Amino acid sequence: MEYTYRTRGTCSRAIHFEVEDGKVRNVRFDGGCNGNLQGIGRLVEGMSVDECIARLGGISCGGRPTSCPDQLARALTAAKNS
Repeated sequence: MEYTYRTRGTCSRAIHFEVEDGKVRNVRFDGGCNGNLQGIGRLVEGMSVDECIARLGGISCGGRPTSCPDQLARALTAAKNS
């Protein structure tokens, strides 16, 4: 299933991703640091939703209480609970 999550408190504006059989697929960010966010998308490709949430949740950026990886963890949590 495909999801879109509107981010809050980060340079990126939205995250698009799919979840298939409990695995994260095709993560794409709108805005933000393009190279870093492409890297995150490739690193989490095929990772279980739960492992991705555990690894990325709680990461902060530049003194902000959240980050693009943290927003991805929040997006996956929301998708898991929907």
